[in-house]
Order: sequence, then C-alpha cells, then structure tokens
Amino acid sequence: MHAVSKLLATATLALILGGHAFAQNGEDSVRAIQTKWAEIKYKTPEKQQAEQYHALAQEARKAAESHPGTAEPLVWEGIVLSSEAGVRSGLGALSLAKEARQRLDEAVKINGEALNGSAYTSLATLYAKVPGWPLGFGDKGKAEEYFKKSLAVNPDGIDPNFFYGEYLMDNDRPADARRHLETALKAPARPGRELADSGRKQEIKALLDKLEKEAK
Repeated sequence: MHAVSKLLATATLALILGGHAFAQNGEDSVRAIQTKWAEIKYKTPEKQQAEQYHALAQEARKAAESHPGTAEPLVWEGIVLSSEAGVRSGLGALSLAKEARQRLDEAVKINGEALNGSAYTSLATLYAKVPGWPLGFGDKGKAEEYFKKSLAVNPDGIDPNFFYGEYLMDNDRPADARRHLETALKAPARPGRELADSGRKQEIKALLDKLEKEAK
C-alpha cells in the first residue's frame, strides 16, 4: 500500500510540474506573438505588413496546436488574422476575417475572460468593421453585445475603450466616444507591452483631435 501511495504521489507531482512547464511555454509563445505583432503594427511600413502578419499567424497557429484547450494562443491567432485582413483587400480580407472570427469563437468557448476579455474586444471590432449581409457578417447589434462583454471584463482597459470609442465615432455618438477614448488614454500601463501602449495612445489622441475639430 505504501508503494502504491508513493507511486501515486510521484505521478501527481509529475503532472503538476508538467502543467507548470506547459503554462510557462504557452505564456512565452503568447508573449513573443504580442511583441512581434506590435512591431509589425507600429514599426513596419504598411505595404510590408500583410506578409509579416501572415507569417505571424502561422506561428500563432502552431502555438494554438501545441497548447490545445488553451484560449490565449487562439485569441492572438484571431487578432493577427484580423490585422492581416485589415491591410489586405477584397475577398481575401473577408476570408481572413471569417477565419479570425472562428478562432476567437473557439477562444470564447474555452475562456472568454482570457487576456482581459481580448477575444470579446476583437469579435466586437470584427462585427463593427466587416461589411454586413450579403457581403459579410458585419452586425452592429453583435458588435455592441461584444463591446459590452469586453468592458464588463476590463472596464478601464486601453483596447476595449479605444475600439468602442472608435465604433461610437463611426456611429455618430461623439459624446460617448469621447468618454471612452479619454478612459482609454488614462488606462493603466501593461508591463511588457510598452510599444503597443505607446502606439495605441497615438491612435487615441488622433481620434480625440478629430472629435475636437468636428465639434467646432
């Protein structure tokens, strides 16, 4: 009996240690994808971005396949695919947007609150920006639904407030847009994501300046 207990204890310890290594490797993969994404978006000429996003999406796919049942790599695969769609055109862009939605839906089924609800934010943005039927799946009602979910998870976050503010501007709600953009500008810094925060704040200021000019 003592030998059996010892064997079970050893097996349990191996599972714990293996799980820790799994989590650490997954986090490292996601961190590398986050960093590369920011470099592409904020440091790379737009004409060169599509192919770099494409290569990064393949890396994200490998990370997701290496960590099944984990939401974070799927979220980032969806974000990268969405970003690639944004710099391409035509049916290719729509196909990428659909693939991004699929990955983000998969992530939500696992854990919608992973990465501070980033899957909700990205889904909301896709539904807001993709053309509606019959060309695409765009849907303002679903966009609002997912923006509210993302803000429920991360009410002071830079990304949900920025993208919702942008959406509100596009839908002639300037007062609400300004409120969310100002919240985004005051969002807490994200350790390790300095480039992304800096680039996003420039985008926020540009939208606030546009609102200011339109109000005159």
